Amino acid sequence: MLYSSLLFIYGFLPMSLLVFYLAKQKYRDGILLALSLVFCAFCGLRFMLFMVCYAVFNYFMGILTDNIKKSSKSLSAFPLFIGIITDIMVIFMFRAEYMSWLRNTFGFPDKFFPLGISFIVLSSIGYLIDIYCGRIKSEKNIITFGLYILMFPKFIAGPVLRYHSFVKINKSRKYGLSEIGKGLVIFIKGLAKKIIIADTMYRLYNDVSNIETEKLCALNAWLGIIAYMLCLYFTLSGMCDMGTGIGYCFGYRFPNSFNYPIFSSKIRYFASKWHIQVVRWFRLYIAKPLYKLTKNNWIRRILFISAWCLAGFWYTFSINGAVWGCLMGISITCENFLIRKKLLKATGIIYTFFIVSVLMAFLAGDSTGDSVRYILIMFGGNRLFADSISIYFFKSYVVLLLLSMYASTDLFRNMILRSGKSKLKTAFSVISPVIAVLLLIVCTALISYRGVSDMIPIKL
Repeated sequence: MLYSSLLFIYGFLPMSLLVFYLAKQKYRDGILLALSLVFCAFCGLRFMLFMVCYAVFNYFMGILTDNIKKSSKSLSAFPLFIGIITDIMVIFMFRAEYMSWLRNTFGFPDKFFPLGISFIVLSSIGYLIDIYCGRIKSEKNIITFGLYILMFPKFIAGPVLRYHSFVKINKSRKYGLSEIGKGLVIFIKGLAKKIIIADTMYRLYNDVSNIETEKLCALNAWLGIIAYMLCLYFTLSGMCDMGTGIGYCFGYRFPNSFNYPIFSSKIRYFASKWHIQVVRWFRLYIAKPLYKLTKNNWIRRILFISAWCLAGFWYTFSINGAVWGCLMGISITCENFLIRKKLLKATGIIYTFFIVSVLMAFLAGDSTGDSVRYILIMFGGNRLFADSISIYFFKSYVVLLLLSMYASTDLFRNMILRSGKSKLKTAFSVISPVIAVLLLIVCTALISYRGVSDMIPIKL
């Protein structure tokens, strides 16, 4: 069950809020965990039982790591090692095609994939590492830990929170109609991103992808890759917004996962604004520990690129994803070098958008060879720069592309913020609920017409 399904929007979510708020406050954690298990059960009872066992396993590994660390430091790494290996096996089981035998062992179909499993595994690994490093103590309350792993507002799209951050958010919860209202507005904003923009961009990308490679012109190739990038951004940020909005409804204020990265002025800014908690996770748990192994700047640069390579592989579980991550790391490293040498004179937004767009071909492609061929076509490799089909696509989608690009910036938000106490800000605060209702109606109509909105360019 996706956040963008009618069953969730008009069935599961309102019923969950009703049950949650009718209960006494001291029982709400348990009820929210029970609701999260019901949410898991929509993927199948077998999956729900598997996730319960997974959460319980990491719960006891955390306690075991903490207890052994206090009594015998030499053996404290053993439960950490077992926990991390098991967590990695879980993510490989669901995401790697060659691990279908393991899925079959647990009774899951070959193509079975629970959205959000990648975020859950990163959270679990980070939790165990933090206990081992002495940053936190193991959680004794299994309900609180269960919410950290399985809570459905963060199940599908994260964010990947460090455990001490989750505890702070958990302790500072706010309940009431005001929080529900804010949450629903954020949820509908994310829903509109997914249904209105991302799904439309996916259709353009899909139309371009259906053209034979030999007949693809440069204009179509650029339209396709820009559509893919916008689709990926609005899908991921939309799902994150929906999860954040649901969290608000239940009192949890999760941090934003995206901060308008598309038109960043530097590649490193794009990287820091894209899937913020995920990028921070790889920086904290992969890059920084590796940096401590050496003080040589060149080796550190290689380790930095390797960390990005691993992050890219996490995105797609393919060589293409690793290549994308590697090239992102190389781009950031080269940019930092050129900035220090004062050799970079180009306008930042232009070269960042250009490089990020080109590299997106590796996330979109089925193989490295296909991605390289696609990039060559973008630069006229087929000696065909435009044709009647590309002109038709351009005329049909140019307005939507421009609106999507505008929506991917913070221009409108900044305009509202700079308006201060002006009539513009007051007027927007008054009409925003009306806009939210209209967007919900439009999204409902589109979902009803198209069916379940399952157009997802990357499964995480």
